[in-house]
Amino acid sequence: MQWLNVDKPLTMEDLHGKVVVLDFWCFCCINCMHAIPDLKRLEAKYGDAVAVIGVHSAKYAAEKDDDNIRNAILRYEVTHPVINDRDFAVWNAYGVNAWPTFVLIDPEGRIIDSHSGEGVYDAFDAKIADLIQKFDAQGKINRTPLPLHLEKDKAPPTPLLFPGKIAADADGKRLYVSDSGHNRIVVLDASDGSVIETIGSGKEALKDGSFGDACFFRPQGLAVDGNNLYVADTENHAIRKVDLAARTVTTIAGTGKQGQLAAGGDGKAVDLSSPWDVLVHDGVLYIAMAGMHQIWTLNLQTNQAAPFAGTGEEGILDGALLQSNFAQPSGLATDGKELFSADSETSSIRAVDFDPNGQVKTLVGHGLFDFGDKDGDHDDVLLQHPLGVMSYDGAVFVADTYNNKIKKLDPSDGHTETVVGDGKAGFADGPALTAELNEPSGLAEAGGKIYIADTNNHLIRIYDPATKTVSTLQIAGVEKLLGAAPKHAPEKFDGELIKLAAQDVSADAKGVELDVTVPEGYSLNPAAPFYIAVYSDDAKVANVPDEFAARNVVNPEFPMRIPVKFSPGSTRLTMDLVLYYCREGREAVCLVKRLRVAAPISVGANAKADSAKIRVVIEKPAE
Repeated sequence: MQWLNVDKPLTMEDLHGKVVVLDFWCFCCINCMHAIPDLKRLEAKYGDAVAVIGVHSAKYAAEKDDDNIRNAILRYEVTHPVINDRDFAVWNAYGVNAWPTFVLIDPEGRIIDSHSGEGVYDAFDAKIADLIQKFDAQGKINRTPLPLHLEKDKAPPTPLLFPGKIAADADGKRLYVSDSGHNRIVVLDASDGSVIETIGSGKEALKDGSFGDACFFRPQGLAVDGNNLYVADTENHAIRKVDLAARTVTTIAGTGKQGQLAAGGDGKAVDLSSPWDVLVHDGVLYIAMAGMHQIWTLNLQTNQAAPFAGTGEEGILDGALLQSNFAQPSGLATDGKELFSADSETSSIRAVDFDPNGQVKTLVGHGLFDFGDKDGDHDDVLLQHPLGVMSYDGAVFVADTYNNKIKKLDPSDGHTETVVGDGKAGFADGPALTAELNEPSGLAEAGGKIYIADTNNHLIRIYDPATKTVSTLQIAGVEKLLGAAPKHAPEKFDGELIKLAAQDVSADAKGVELDVTVPEGYSLNPAAPFYIAVYSDDAKVANVPDEFAARNVVNPEFPMRIPVKFSPGSTRLTMDLVLYYCREGREAVCLVKRLRVAAPISVGANAKADSAKIRVVIEKPAE
């Protein structure tokens, strides 16, 4: 099996003497997400005496992919070993039948207990303490750290990190992006992609205040209403109000504590559970309460919060609002007459009446384990874990997330067709039906174009219905999003190390010339983000400009001139690169190369070289 967060599979010898917690999970499951903080609490409390191992047993076809699991590990900051149990071998061996399930194993390998559902901390805390005390007394507790090799150490910084949702203001001039992995909201100019501002400090916390002081925790849904922006602050289990004029953030619903099913009440006193999207209609904020499998309302005048649709039981059942069932609703939209919900765990799209005496009906979708990728008439349509919906031009556009597509649904008869994406998880612009996305999650319309939060590509893509083409929004001013660059090369960079021979350059040299050669039959993808970071061991000898200290470059041209200023002396330049290149004849990025180049430099008065030369030659991969 593929192991992640370690560089080799763990053995029984590695685990002997440790209390082991097996976490059977899948990354689509909201209950599995809720368990991650509990597992982190156990790891923090008991340290290396405990080994948590995630056993990822996929529900959806897309969840069997190693790269998709890796992205989920990065998104939810999982720092324990994870195995891809794609064929349910470990699941079956332990007799598991529900996500999440936890198995507790003692330091000698005996199963002590198991627990299904949320609440693993309370279920296992005392038992783990007793096991450690018992085996510590016998000298049998192994506190040797596991040989972790975390996925997060392999990922270069990106301006956006797992953007979840996107919204546009009324005139279509500004885009608001929930930069979920960075715990903030990014405001962009829709016309040129320039960064207008960021909302939130980037720290994981529930804190009100100014744009710079306020804190979010993996925010998702956004709704613009005049000068107010409403935010589904998902992992804070809260609804936040951003006053765009006063430049402040306040919490209007939720306590920060995850709640269970409730009757509602004053918004600030009610415990919510993973709100995933929000929508404003007639003075009411509608909330896709993914963690409770319901849709809630928040009256923006009285601040009263209450369930609006759904019993809280997970499933797909139409009928009266509070007698219907939803399954992890994750996206909301409206045509002004009905509310549309992306019901992710039933891979369905639901329509909900605004009238409290109204009904819920299913437009497309069948059940918790009915999913796939099929267009056509209502009864034939299959989606795979859709997370986003948008109403535009008489149709409902769907972010069919795990199918890596955008689909167009006719709400009158359920007829559905693919408008963006070939189904492959990748990155490619061009004709819409051959373009490639990677788990798109959010949609917004501005100026007749549809903007897509392309979550696992960390990008915003643009679909133009008029030309049926897809392009990538090039963000201008990425330095505002990447923050201060480190002064020295990070110790950890997971990539191939290339050591160049020492070279002499003149003190009058014009800088560093970087050239990259890819194999015959391949080419660099000019639209993919090219990451470069240049560091000098001695900045007095080689002074690197800030724009080349850990930056993403759009559409790089080689040879690339880096205007390093030299002074007499010796130093070493370190250059970290992430290159995206693909076979000629197709646009999709098919390979990623991570390189760390070490180049000793001597700067002297007698040297004649007018630049330092760094040549990188990528070998052709094995077919």
